[in-house]
Amino acid sequence: MFKGDWIARRLVIDPLFKGRSTVKKFIIYGLISISLIVADYQFDQMQRIRGWLSLAVTPVQWLVDVPQRSWTWLDERLQVRDELIAENKQLRAQTLLAERRVQKLAALTVENFRLRDLLNSSEQLDEKVIVSELIGINSDPFTHQVIINNGFNSGAFVGQPVLDATGVMGQITSTSAFTSRVLLITDADHAIPVQVNRNGLRSVAYGLGQYDYLELQDLSDTADIEVGDILVSSGLGLRFPKGYPVAKVIEVKHSAGQDFAKVLAKPTAQLDRSRHLLLIETPQQQNIALQGDN
Repeated sequence: MFKGDWIARRLVIDPLFKGRSTVKKFIIYGLISISLIVADYQFDQMQRIRGWLSLAVTPVQWLVDVPQRSWTWLDERLQVRDELIAENKQLRAQTLLAERRVQKLAALTVENFRLRDLLNSSEQLDEKVIVSELIGINSDPFTHQVIINNGFNSGAFVGQPVLDATGVMGQITSTSAFTSRVLLITDADHAIPVQVNRNGLRSVAYGLGQYDYLELQDLSDTADIEVGDILVSSGLGLRFPKGYPVAKVIEVKHSAGQDFAKVLAKPTAQLDRSRHLLLIETPQQQNIALQGDN
């Protein structure tokens, strides 16, 4: 109903129809409606009036539609929020999986580098070499021992020297069918014959029960040894092959009135980190093993 119709009804028609019968009201309303239809069809001014009435009614229509539009907007935002939350969860899960793969790839890369170092080391050896893997450590803090996954079934034997990619680690002290126990060079009960790589000066490096230190106890106070010198295995005793890095000198202390200098060295092998190891069998040890078999 147009605004003009509503005003006419309030001002004129309602008083006229007050107290009249339903049939009369229907006839009068019908005549008014027909008249308005004819006027709208015959007179162009009705189009202008209709436009103004529509403009006047527009704010009301907009206000009436506000709840519906507000509900539609809220529903769309909630749907978008749910979709974003689900997508965020999915992306977070994918990120975690990707990070796990990256960590695994990083670990595999490092392990490949270590294995490559070991293989490069074995190419330079004249001795028989077995690649082994560390599978356990001794829980006693005063005993520096590790367990490897090769036993006498793999050719490991008591006294066999053990190296990593950077130097001498120790020697096998006991074997079983599938595992062996290795005594590290830093154990307090271990000693290894060494020589200074710079000048060939011979000595013996003793373990102190600390992973970072070895001590040379029998060098005279006038011995030619300096901080930074590399100690290599001398091959004496036929236990460790000659020429492998053992330690680097980090302290040389001369005391007045003392016959011997105090020399400390740091092992070159990564005793607390290496996982892949080399078991070395020298030609002398091979001959001894063959004589034992005979």
